[in-house]
Amino acid sequence: MSLQSRYRHPVWLAAGVRTPFAKVDGALASFDAIAMSVPVVRHMIASLRDGKTPDFAVWGTVVPNLTWSNLAREVLMEAGAPATIPAFSTVMACSTSMIAVFEAAGMLDDDSLQLALVGGVDSLSRIQLGLGQRLSDWIRQFQKARSLGQKVSHALSLKLGDIGLYIPGIVNRTTGLSMGEHTEITAKDWHLRREDQDQIAYDSHRHAIAAWNNGFFDDLVIPVGDFRRDSIPRADTSLEKLAKLPPSFDRTSGQGTLTAGNSSPLTDGAASVWVASPKGLERLAPQVPRVKLVDWEIAAVDFRTEGLLMAPAYAIPRMLARHGLSYQDIGLWEIHEAFAAQVLSHIAALQSRDFLTRKVGIEREFGAFPRDLMNPNGGSLAIGHPFGATGARILSQTIKELATRAPGTRAIVSICADGGQGTVALLEAG
Repeated sequence: MSLQSRYRHPVWLAAGVRTPFAKVDGALASFDAIAMSVPVVRHMIASLRDGKTPDFAVWGTVVPNLTWSNLAREVLMEAGAPATIPAFSTVMACSTSMIAVFEAAGMLDDDSLQLALVGGVDSLSRIQLGLGQRLSDWIRQFQKARSLGQKVSHALSLKLGDIGLYIPGIVNRTTGLSMGEHTEITAKDWHLRREDQDQIAYDSHRHAIAAWNNGFFDDLVIPVGDFRRDSIPRADTSLEKLAKLPPSFDRTSGQGTLTAGNSSPLTDGAASVWVASPKGLERLAPQVPRVKLVDWEIAAVDFRTEGLLMAPAYAIPRMLARHGLSYQDIGLWEIHEAFAAQVLSHIAALQSRDFLTRKVGIEREFGAFPRDLMNPNGGSLAIGHPFGATGARILSQTIKELATRAPGTRAIVSICADGGQGTVALLEAG
């Protein structure tokens, strides 16, 4: 039985392509966000039937850069796309290209807007440094000085403490803690074992390697120069090797459980996905996998008192309850693996009656969470996590897998995001 969609007309998601993903300062280190996005956008537009084009584009990145204000427009122009295609940028931390999908879906009308090109990118290797705010203010005032005397006077006002660079950090602005430090707190709150975290990581690598070897990624990943395959998945990893790694975020208490092995690495990469109305689908090649976007949920928590990455544990049961579904009604689960501990804390919360009742506000049973149906082709721990690209990567990967299942099979795609937010999508095979 098909579910009731939140849209007036069916909204379809069709698999896009992405670059191979590489660790920071690796194979993609010479590419900035625009250069990394261009081959993806060119490939997507060139793949449309009869020279068609998308009606608009949404693209996002998380790491800021002063050389552009609308990344989406710059990428399309650089890719040689028709200048008449409108494009806008968006950002929501790790959920960036998933929230872009929700935005695009809401704009489609199956009339003038039928097909959207959506995606995202991040280059952690090409982070732009900036001047500290006090030095920036001083330079602006110096430039405004009209006379030599004013310039000399202003020059003498510069203090040594005003001179400094702004170096973006992977930390939450409000708390000053990194996502790893926050997740260490969550791991302790939920009493998560190191062994269980390493198992999640091991499974992610094992599944990703198998998927690459059996050709699953062949039509989802395009080469960038000589770089043709994700460089992060490790065929030689083992539980024994993972167990030997030291804690990365809590090195002093003797209780740290998050390591470089069970945490996603800083990653470079770009990814895309199509969002289409029924008429928009006609522009795509018939072999492109596609599934229905039935519903979505966005959640936010107060991360000063709640786990920073716990929002999806609120969003998932709320969306399932809206459709009268249990966990067993979902045939495929794609859970973003920022950290193995974050995945395990979500699962623990989803199976906690107290959490569902007291925090989520839902009085019902959803059943046991089916871990054997989760991330069958690998997740972010093995594949990598370029913040702005992860949503499109996970969605395209889910679409391809779900499209092989029987009509009516459902999937949940879940992404946690910095700032105590999260996005969840409910998909259905057509």
